[in-house]
Amino acid sequence: MPNHVPLKSPSHRLRWLAPGLAMLLAAGCASAATTAGPPPEYASAIALLESGQAREAATRLEAPASTATGARRTALLADAAFAWREAGDQARARSLLAQVDARRVGGATGGRLALLNAELALEDGRPAEAVTALAGGDATTLPPALQSRWHLAQAGALEATGDARAAAAARARADAGLNGEARLDNRRRIDRLLASLDNTTLGAYAASLPAGDPLYNFAARALVQRGLPLPRPFNRGEGWNFDSRPPAAADGYRPPRRLAVLLPLSGPLATAAAPVRDGLLAGYYGETRQRPEVVFYDTTGTPAGAQAAYARAVSEGSDFVVGPLGRDEVGAVFREAALDVPSLALNRGASAPPPGHAMFSLAPEDDGLAAADYLLARERRRVLVLAGTDENALRTVEAFRNRLADRGGSIAATLSVGEQPGDLSAALVEAAAAGADSVFLAVRGPQARALAPQLALAGFASRTRIGTSQLASGTGRAEEDAVLDGIVYPTEAWPTRGTSGLPTAGRAAEMLPTARGPAARLFAFGYDAWRISAYLEQLVTAADGQLRGATGDLRLDGFGNVVRQPAWATFSGGQPIPLGN
Repeated sequence: MPNHVPLKSPSHRLRWLAPGLAMLLAAGCASAATTAGPPPEYASAIALLESGQAREAATRLEAPASTATGARRTALLADAAFAWREAGDQARARSLLAQVDARRVGGATGGRLALLNAELALEDGRPAEAVTALAGGDATTLPPALQSRWHLAQAGALEATGDARAAAAARARADAGLNGEARLDNRRRIDRLLASLDNTTLGAYAASLPAGDPLYNFAARALVQRGLPLPRPFNRGEGWNFDSRPPAAADGYRPPRRLAVLLPLSGPLATAAAPVRDGLLAGYYGETRQRPEVVFYDTTGTPAGAQAAYARAVSEGSDFVVGPLGRDEVGAVFREAALDVPSLALNRGASAPPPGHAMFSLAPEDDGLAAADYLLARERRRVLVLAGTDENALRTVEAFRNRLADRGGSIAATLSVGEQPGDLSAALVEAAAAGADSVFLAVRGPQARALAPQLALAGFASRTRIGTSQLASGTGRAEEDAVLDGIVYPTEAWPTRGTSGLPTAGRAAEMLPTARGPAARLFAFGYDAWRISAYLEQLVTAADGQLRGATGDLRLDGFGNVVRQPAWATFSGGQPIPLGN
């Protein structure tokens, strides 16, 4: 039975409770007032700011601040200061900023204020203050573009204070909100920051990053470039889905069901396309297990033709696409809004491939990257560059220079070399005196033959000399090529170690015109394109995913790039001989 407790008279309690209730009611009214939405004129000013009309937004924000009081005045001044800087009026922004108490603003206004203070502190050479300013704000209150700027400001401050790892992590957080050249530049800067870490530190740091961390793919790519193992697979990201493929074999073989191959079967690039096609078919017919239906589509070597070929391949039911082959063709296809079927482009595009797509190339840049990694692995960090004047040489040297700089190396001197090299003796002696510990020759064989004696006289015969794959072009007479002895250059793995599923390079050359001479390189490239399409899931998902291909050892980084470790060769007695990697 419930107990009934008599109520005591409340009169004596109400005497002290009433003031408390009054305070609570007042607080409630204040809360209701502050949580109401912003005035329409303020919201419209912020909309102008976010749409790029910063000067108009600044005027609309500053005007009511002259009559506002308290927290509202502070917020208006803070947003107006931010808007004036966006409009390019630094002096006005700083004048208003001097009137703002950062402790009285929060939310998106506080985020903009923290970003403004940080960016100005960096401009003034006060990185520690930039770190402090950002620590008092919240990047998630801002739209994506400003979040990226926040992380970039944080990265700049951290790098200036000597924390390379934290700076790289901040830049990785900024990456998703960047596009075009800004994204490429940011990624180069991440690579450069990670390049400052030695192999052991880099491996341990990559292993310490949590699953899904945006920096992991960058750190893992750096490990791949150094030929080091990964602690776990790359973050898979969006776009890769292999559910429609047949079940995988024990070795990872899991080809698509219908493979479209986009090549310029007619037009000016048809000659290059023929060995690629034949190499792919050699790999295809050399496979005894279940194979996909293969359909070839002619791109005619034009961007429009490549776009049309991709669209037709998709409409006819292809579930994977290899190609196109030309650089402009790749760029055109990757610019398409709808790329529902994954692909392996056979060249480098101007930007990173979209999610679910990959790039594989034998571009000149790959020779430059491979040569830089080779030298850096052997602690050669100050390099003399001898470069031809053709486009391929220029592209190679640019990639070499960037990779070398990213990892702490430098160019001692760059000497331009014509088809008939002149007397470079004085410049070579000067480069040797300047401390060049190695030589990179982005030239063809005949040019290298003319340069080799001059290099020897300048003291470079005993220093590391490395060329591009073009070094072998124009060679073949041992008595003439003996001067090239000791120069290392990248080559395909097929002629030096053989490739499973292919006859020897010599035997293939006897059987097929497209597998002999300079075309043999493209034949091997086509063979590897088939292998990548058939083992793509393993390359995407496995930490140790690697193919021993005809062009070299192949891995896929977390950004859709096939990373190729070539075989290496040198000349001995004027004859090319393979080197152990």
